[in-house]
Amino acid sequence: MFDSFAKLFPQRALAVGVSAALALMVSGCSTIGPNFVAPKAVEAPAYRHAEPAVVSDAARLPAHWWTVFNDATLSGLEERALRDNPGAKAAAQRLLQAQAQLGVLRAGQAPNVSVNAGVSNSRTSAETSQALALGGRSIEGNNFSVGAALSYELDIWGRVRRVIEAADAQALAAQDDRDGVLLMLSSQVAQSYWQLRGLDAEQAILANALGARREAQELVEARFDAGLTNELDVSRARVERANAEADLHEVQRQRNAVEHALAVLVGTSPSTPLLPVAAKPALPLPPSIPVGLPASLLAQRPDLAASVANLRAANAQVGVAEGMFYPSVSLTSNFGYASQSLRDLAGGSARQFSIGPLALSLPVFDGGRNRANLDLYKARYEEAVANHENRLLTALREVEDALSDAQQRQKQGDVQAQAQKAAARALLVAQARYERGISTYLDVTDAQRSALAADRAAAQIRTQRLLASVAVARALGGGWTQAPALATVR
Repeated sequence: MFDSFAKLFPQRALAVGVSAALALMVSGCSTIGPNFVAPKAVEAPAYRHAEPAVVSDAARLPAHWWTVFNDATLSGLEERALRDNPGAKAAAQRLLQAQAQLGVLRAGQAPNVSVNAGVSNSRTSAETSQALALGGRSIEGNNFSVGAALSYELDIWGRVRRVIEAADAQALAAQDDRDGVLLMLSSQVAQSYWQLRGLDAEQAILANALGARREAQELVEARFDAGLTNELDVSRARVERANAEADLHEVQRQRNAVEHALAVLVGTSPSTPLLPVAAKPALPLPPSIPVGLPASLLAQRPDLAASVANLRAANAQVGVAEGMFYPSVSLTSNFGYASQSLRDLAGGSARQFSIGPLALSLPVFDGGRNRANLDLYKARYEEAVANHENRLLTALREVEDALSDAQQRQKQGDVQAQAQKAAARALLVAQARYERGISTYLDVTDAQRSALAADRAAAQIRTQRLLASVAVARALGGGWTQAPALATVR
């Protein structure tokens, strides 16, 4: 198109080309609005409740952080959840939407070129003033046309670049949000799994206690039949056996609810049994979680990375709002052929073209709309800064809470082990004294309750220690590392 124009009007073509080149040079040298400055990292040197042995500046969890538990069943559930969970699929689709929106906006940086072709048949009226001037004749015939059109907004001030920067940051935030959903999902799967295994451990304790209660009931009833005890002891033995059985049904109810929730997390129907009761219900000790310094949180948590990306987008929107005060420049051109005969369509005489206009639009008076719009986006940026600071403080609190919980649960478990040992010894003594007739069966029932409560408390504390480890891993970001930004649409 431009070659044909240059042959006809060489001086004008040179002027247009120089103007376009200068415009492109200017557009590459200036960008309106403030450049983004990343927020400061945390100044705290270390976490208050972290064990010094596990703290390191380079400490990181593996990408599949749940593998630190060394449990094949848990790893299989995590893989199923990340693949089949509907919430994870929805988060992935939100990311694809953000990437597609970014691709739409990036297209605005390039010239818009279109081709067109058409054929029409027309006839003008013989009674109009123009037709009467021609002697009352009408004009009729075919029209064939083919051509191309170009339009391009010269981004002299960088307004379009700021729009792209904002969309790029929003797409990166969507990517981080998706990763945050996956992190939350994986932590919920791990929590539900260890709750399930903790309830299995309680079930085993209650099943053993129920067996012991039945044996004790049979013993007391035999002694009653022999006239060696009274009916009150028989009633107490039956009460303890019934209470143990009722507790077992309650734990089974809780296990069913947790298993249903876990099934939904992994994307399967809760009507189908997910996991059988563990053959060996003993709970493992929690793993040691490597803890980095607080300053690494910005790089290890997807929610904080998403917050920084939203902050960048808000900053770029300020530049877009400032661009409304500057003139916009756009260039259009058309080139093609038109003829009433198809065989003459490619002839030189059928050629038609236009260069321009090189349109300039400058706001003069808008009633303060642009100023109010700029103030709006500045306020939104300041709000994003405050929100990011709040998220950072919340993240620090979550880490400290999780570390403190893990620390105190360990101490609680050590003390509970002593109580469990003492309760088991007290039960043996009470049973021996009762069999010798030194004490009543009330002492036995009290010792049974204490021993059962101590065993259940020990299992619950060990479960809570595992859950605390999961909370620490989630609060630290679970081995998350930000992926390269949107390679599919660049």
